[in-house]
Amino acid sequence: MAEAEDALSRCEQASLLLLAVGQERASQVLKNMGPKEVQLVGATMAGLGTITSEMVDQVLEGFITEVKSETGLGLNSDEYIRNMLTDALGEDKAGSIIDRILMGANSKGIEQLKWMDTRSIADLIRLEHPQIIAIILSLLDADQSAEVLGLLPENMRSDIMMRIATMDGVQPAALRELDDIMEKQLTGSDSVKSSSVGGVDSAANILNFIEGSISEVMMEQINENNPDLGQQIQDKMFVFADLDAVDDRGIQTLLREVSTDQLLLALRGVSETLKEKVFNNMSKRAAEMLRDDLEAAPPTKLSEVEAAQKDILAIAKKLSDAGEISLGGGGGEELV
Repeated sequence: MAEAEDALSRCEQASLLLLAVGQERASQVLKNMGPKEVQLVGATMAGLGTITSEMVDQVLEGFITEVKSETGLGLNSDEYIRNMLTDALGEDKAGSIIDRILMGANSKGIEQLKWMDTRSIADLIRLEHPQIIAIILSLLDADQSAEVLGLLPENMRSDIMMRIATMDGVQPAALRELDDIMEKQLTGSDSVKSSSVGGVDSAANILNFIEGSISEVMMEQINENNPDLGQQIQDKMFVFADLDAVDDRGIQTLLREVSTDQLLLALRGVSETLKEKVFNNMSKRAAEMLRDDLEAAPPTKLSEVEAAQKDILAIAKKLSDAGEISLGGGGGEELV
């Protein structure tokens, strides 16, 4: 793509495209996006600086080129979605993603939870059976589940996490019933078709987004109750230090989606090896500026550093789920 487009992140390109197509068309697109995507795109649209006609032309040209390269445009069948994602990601990796997509398209009660603030979700489910809570958290995005879990009573957390990790699918009928319950409380209709929820991967993803000290306590409790399960979860966890295992192309893709302010915070106290990996995948000028900023930056709260690292990990995982980068194995020591 041309230089004008390359200077924009993918989210900025998407935001500029929505501004270019007009309010009516943009609103139709936003209706088919999830809450976090809507929030991210909306914030990006509001924060776009000066937009030149050249930038609009380049983004539109790039979009048209990508659309022309697609096949099956406009099809809307479960079989097509399954085949497309399986071809792109492989059967193992695509399995849970496919189930989540198809379930999300047919679920109303549970899907509405994703649009609620975490405090409201916690208040809504705190009196439910721990197994019900585990299923619901497995169906939410990992970062949202982590926030909800942090708002639940401390004595419930490790039990719920163990239930998530040991969950081996849920019967469709049970999911339909759960969706009906949520539907009655939140309004909505329709049923659920997927039964692939929970598991060690789901538990690890949620733990990745939980504040460091809380995550450590939960892992200690899980290890006390079930050491083998605790080790399985730990092996699946992907922490900031594990970015060192991502190849250069993946790091470059990730850096295009990360702001300089996020990076400046997240690189505090990490290994020199990881810092050098980041510097080596930036332009010489950008790397020099970042080095200088790191050296001159005043002390920062640990919680702010952890938050920036988790934000970048969330971006990395989304890129990985989309097949744009490949994340290495987890199990690294968590940064504090």
